[in-house]
Amino acid sequence: MSNDGLLQKVVSLAKRRGFIFPGSEIYGGLANTYDFGPLGNALKRNLSNYWWNNFVERREDMFGLDSSILMSPKVWEASGHTASFTNIMVDCTNCHFRTRADHLIEDALLDLGNVEGKPLEELDQIIAENKIKCPNCGKVAWTKSRLFNQLFETKVGIITNDKNTAYLRGELAQGMFVNFKQILDSIHPKLPFGLAQLGKAFRNEITMGKFTFRTLEFDLAEFEYFVRPDEWEKFFDFWKEEMYKFALSLGLEEEKLRWRAHTKEELSHYSKRTEDLEYQFPWGFKEMWGLAYRTDFDLKNHMEKSGLDMRYMDQATNEKFIPHVVEPTFGISRLVTILLFNSYWEDIEKGRVVLRLPNFLAPYRVAVFPLVSNKPELVKKAREIYDNLRLRLGSVSWDDRGNIGKRYASQDEIGTPWCVTVDYQTLEDNTVTVRDRDSAEQERVGVDKLFDWFQNGLSK
Repeated sequence: MSNDGLLQKVVSLAKRRGFIFPGSEIYGGLANTYDFGPLGNALKRNLSNYWWNNFVERREDMFGLDSSILMSPKVWEASGHTASFTNIMVDCTNCHFRTRADHLIEDALLDLGNVEGKPLEELDQIIAENKIKCPNCGKVAWTKSRLFNQLFETKVGIITNDKNTAYLRGELAQGMFVNFKQILDSIHPKLPFGLAQLGKAFRNEITMGKFTFRTLEFDLAEFEYFVRPDEWEKFFDFWKEEMYKFALSLGLEEEKLRWRAHTKEELSHYSKRTEDLEYQFPWGFKEMWGLAYRTDFDLKNHMEKSGLDMRYMDQATNEKFIPHVVEPTFGISRLVTILLFNSYWEDIEKGRVVLRLPNFLAPYRVAVFPLVSNKPELVKKAREIYDNLRLRLGSVSWDDRGNIGKRYASQDEIGTPWCVTVDYQTLEDNTVTVRDRDSAEQERVGVDKLFDWFQNGLSK
């Protein structure tokens, strides 16, 4: 299957089966916005819960937060985002198409590699020398490159003026940094420790296309891991390994993953070292997650600008110092799409499309249906099994539409690991047919053994 073919098939399936819809579609849409439908929302929730359980609940050195989306603008001034949280954009003077200069170049000149962070003049030179055409109208008529701040501005209060300007958060990190002192005073954690958060972030992205790869609003999961200044390399390597193991636990294939270190030019203003764990999308290897060494940049700046002491006190040595920070960042919305790409499979032999999602992430754990929907005794028994499994397993699908083959095909496409069919034999011996999604093999299982059967399978 070609890469373009995979992209189009996943986009089509995502909409058709209720995973991801274009935002505001009934009004013509809004570029770079998407809505998660019932199945996409369930997949995203399962993924978020799995992340939280893995990195927060199972660890004694991690503490969860839920900070506000809106914060004082002084936060973003102190963090450097109002001055440095920028991308470089260009406009087509013929059709007024706007895009990021680095993305325009990378898409047109695949062999050139990553050009993010290069000076404006160098990007303009590359565009001119290669006569890069506008992907919208085909003309070569670009403005000069210029900086574009990604923070969304809004107003707080009923009277609009410069004094009540606020920003939608462009990252989760600052909510954890500004609460650092309160955490020290209330929880009294010992180094090393982390503060973790899951939530929405907003970036005024100017590059369109590629499905949900870059959107204006997205779900992030990240944590700031506070360490002694001389131990940052040890923990950078530790979290790099943990992130990779987490990716493999999601069923992502090793050959589609690689680490890429940021060049000096592309490092964020707060980072001394950043590496991206990239995934091989249909359009090539691009960032999936990021790992950054933020030094003491954020705490030091908030300490200076707020006047509050952000130092950590080592009770054993009476030493006071500003901890350094290692930051793993996970794009949850982007990861949902990656899972759709990664799990999409066309079973040519059996003529079906299957989402081979990890069982524990699938939107529905099990589907239950009667062999035929016009036999009251079968429907009643199937409903009893459905209600029992739903109470014990959570998300279980009921399906009585069409013939049995169409129901199997529907559940395969949405990634349901097992289908339970209640037939006439069920009424005789209290067994049902359990069909496996990936192999399509069927087995008779006693109704009283179903919960344990599925519970064991959900760990895979």
